[in-house]
Amino acid sequence: MIPALMPTYNRADLAFERGEGAWLWTDDGRRFLDFGAGIATTSIGHAHPHLVSAIAEQAGKVMHTSNLYRVPQAERLAQRLADSSFADSVFFCNSGAEANEGMIKAVRKHYAETGRPDRFRIICFEGAFHGRTLATLSATGNAKYLAGFGPVVEGFDHVPFGNMNAVRDAIGPNTAAIMIEPIQGEGGVRPADLRFLQELRRTCDEFGLLLALDEVQTGMGRTGKLWAHQWAGIEPDVMSSAKGIGGGFPLGAILAKEAVAEHLKPGTHGTTYGGNPLACAAGNAVLDVILAPGFLDRVDGVARYLWRGLHDLAARHPAVIAGVQGAGLLLGLRLRDGVVNTEMQSAAAAEGLLTVAAGMNVLRVAPPLIVTEAECDEAIALLDRAARRVTPSDARVAAK
Repeated sequence: MIPALMPTYNRADLAFERGEGAWLWTDDGRRFLDFGAGIATTSIGHAHPHLVSAIAEQAGKVMHTSNLYRVPQAERLAQRLADSSFADSVFFCNSGAEANEGMIKAVRKHYAETGRPDRFRIICFEGAFHGRTLATLSATGNAKYLAGFGPVVEGFDHVPFGNMNAVRDAIGPNTAAIMIEPIQGEGGVRPADLRFLQELRRTCDEFGLLLALDEVQTGMGRTGKLWAHQWAGIEPDVMSSAKGIGGGFPLGAILAKEAVAEHLKPGTHGTTYGGNPLACAAGNAVLDVILAPGFLDRVDGVARYLWRGLHDLAARHPAVIAGVQGAGLLLGLRLRDGVVNTEMQSAAAAEGLLTVAAGMNVLRVAPPLIVTEAECDEAIALLDRAARRVTPSDARVAAK
């Protein structure tokens, strides 16, 4: 018999009743160090006092009115995001998939409204993950995710990640944009080379294309800058954000330059819940923390500390860990063929550490941005024990 909660996830047998900072406690009293952060979502940790206070205060006033009326909290958050980015205008929604779906629509609408409706195709990358709607699944291009859902949405061309020649070869008369994650999170925590991102920007300028960045997982300080593309010194034309933007409260956003945003007029796109007073109170509270003086510098410093610790861990367990990849506090342990990432994830959980499996047999490590160096040390120690649990038997024999 099917359970009441639809079984679309293989859930671990863990139920958490409370959290604080980078820690979670189960309903039976066990404590876990959270280096998954709700899949890079609880950006400022669990039960952050400022976020809790902002949500509680707003909930006691008004939670939802709809976008039929002005929402001052959304107006303030949009202005702050625009002031802190390349964007001129922001649309709020509820999730990363919605943000990417809206970004795709914005790209197509831009060309339709500027007399080029034949330009609707978007170049995407193998290994990408852009969401679970039909359009974002088609942009993702993963056959496993698409199976059973009928014809794909037309208009997406996929090329190898990081291959500039393949990008240029894929550009045709119907090409509208290039869409990319600065770091492929779900696809194996693979960072795009900064030079590659710069070349994509130049190519878009050369061919009159839009550069659309999916910063759902990489944005909001995860890499030590507010937006990951800032490391490359470039600006997109349109960008999606979600996950960490609400600190765990459902919130997504499309950030765009005026040339793109101006075509999303009344009636062209919408949302019932998106940008409501409660969600935007959460978003403003998260931004208060992340934009505080010195916060992002501290994130960058702790991220570099964790990076070094993971490299030392890999050197101690060469039979388990093939390498470390990623950037900032979105890192991945690339595991050997004889070790399955879900087994390593389970072994880490057994030691009291929460992580997230990713593609290409990678174990994703993405703690809250408020994590400390001491907590990183503890995570490394727990991963060390987990690696001993999953070390292949022939490696154990060789070590003796």
